[in-house]
Amino acid sequence: MQLILASASPRRRELIARLGLEPSGIAPADIDETPQKGELPRDYAQRMAREKALAVNAEGHVLAGDTVVAAGRRILPKAEDEATARQCLDILSGRRHRVLSAIALKAPDGTVRERLSDTIVRFKRLSTEEIASYLASGEWEGKAGGYAIQGAAEGLIQRIDGSHSGVVGLPLYETRALLKAAGFKIG
Repeated sequence: MQLILASASPRRRELIARLGLEPSGIAPADIDETPQKGELPRDYAQRMAREKALAVNAEGHVLAGDTVVAAGRRILPKAEDEATARQCLDILSGRRHRVLSAIALKAPDGTVRERLSDTIVRFKRLSTEEIASYLASGEWEGKAGGYAIQGAAEGLIQRIDGSHSGVVGLPLYETRALLKAAGFKIG
C-alpha cells in the first residue's frame, strides 16, 4: 500500500518514521489556509487537514495534517517574521493554550477518515530577555504560534497535557489508529 504525505514538513516525515513507515511520496498540498470569518480553531484545523488531503491527487492513501495554536477562540498565526513571533509569545506568556493537531487520511476511493488531537500547553511567564533569546534562535520561523516545542521552547513550558507529537505536528497515537484502520501494517 502506498502512503503519500501531503506535507513538506521534515518534522512530519520524522514523526511518521517513528511508526516504522516511509512515505511512498511527498506531495505538499497547495491550498488557501485563510481562516473563515468566525471559524473556531478546532473547526479550522479539521478543515485544513481534510482540504489538504483532498487537494492531493495521487495513487494510494494521502495523509495530511494541520496544527493550530489557539489562545481561547483566537487562532495564532504561523510566525513569518520576528514581530509576529514576539506578539505570539507575548500572548502565550504565563498562560495556557490549546494545540489542535488534525489529521486526515484519504483512501484511494476518495473517502476521508479524520482524527484530532487536543493538547493543553502552559508557558511560564516569559521575561523580555527570554523572549529576545528565543527570537534570536530563529526556531520560531514558520511555526504556528511562534514556537517549536521540540527545541529551546520546551524549556519555557511548565506543563503539557496531551500529545507531545501532536504539538510537534503529527499526533502519533491518532495517526497510528487511522493507518491501522486503513490496513497499514504497523508494529
